[in-house]
Amino acid sequence: MPDEESSLTRREAFQTAAAGVLAVAAPATATPARAQAPSIKPADDDIFVVVDVQYDFLPGGALAVKDGDQVIAPINALAKRFAHVVLTQDWHTPGHISFASAHGGKKPFDMTRLEYGDQVLWPDHCVQGSRGAMISDEVQIPHAQLVIRKGYNRTIDSYSAFKEADRKTKTGLEGYLKERGFKRVFVAGLATDFCVAWTALDAREAGFETFVIEDGSRGINTMGSLDAAWRNMGQAGVRRITSAVIA
Repeated sequence: MPDEESSLTRREAFQTAAAGVLAVAAPATATPARAQAPSIKPADDDIFVVVDVQYDFLPGGALAVKDGDQVIAPINALAKRFAHVVLTQDWHTPGHISFASAHGGKKPFDMTRLEYGDQVLWPDHCVQGSRGAMISDEVQIPHAQLVIRKGYNRTIDSYSAFKEADRKTKTGLEGYLKERGFKRVFVAGLATDFCVAWTALDAREAGFETFVIEDGSRGINTMGSLDAAWRNMGQAGVRRITSAVIA
């Protein structure tokens, strides 16, 4: 787990890189949308998207999210209420362009400029075939129908389950969901203020009614990043709920 100073540096850098994606027209004082009642009963045109519950993002991992392991029990319980579940998995090549180790003289959480814009340089994480890249064995969703791997293009980073960081390269998830007729997307996982938020925002942009399940997600939450993510999602029309409202 990075120390506090490293976390602040990471957040400052990431805010710059993410600004163009997360910016919205609504005023900064807007309150995130909440949907607490009535109970939501998952239907056949609903999909539950579980984001990046991988060892490198859990305690002890290369990019651990504080209390990230606490999402596993609610996610497992939630998955039993949905007939349709998709998992996402960070899946980087060795020497990925987003790794600080791939850039001489750079260290983790430095910024660099790539063809598609500013890029945070991360510690090596979720390398293809490594234990850190594996979805936790404690995630028990045998009926999951699809695993979306992202970040496998060596020259493009990826946070969202829908689009990579160049904002042009698609993962195919949007087409899959639309071809199968899904209307509502429910998102949980790691981390709320990064991959969960980007996934939810892209789901809304693609035209899906979108919910983020708060107690099934955990954030990094440095320099106000978690509040900012909830505000951005609320302004975009993403609905903020807890698992208690899902029947």
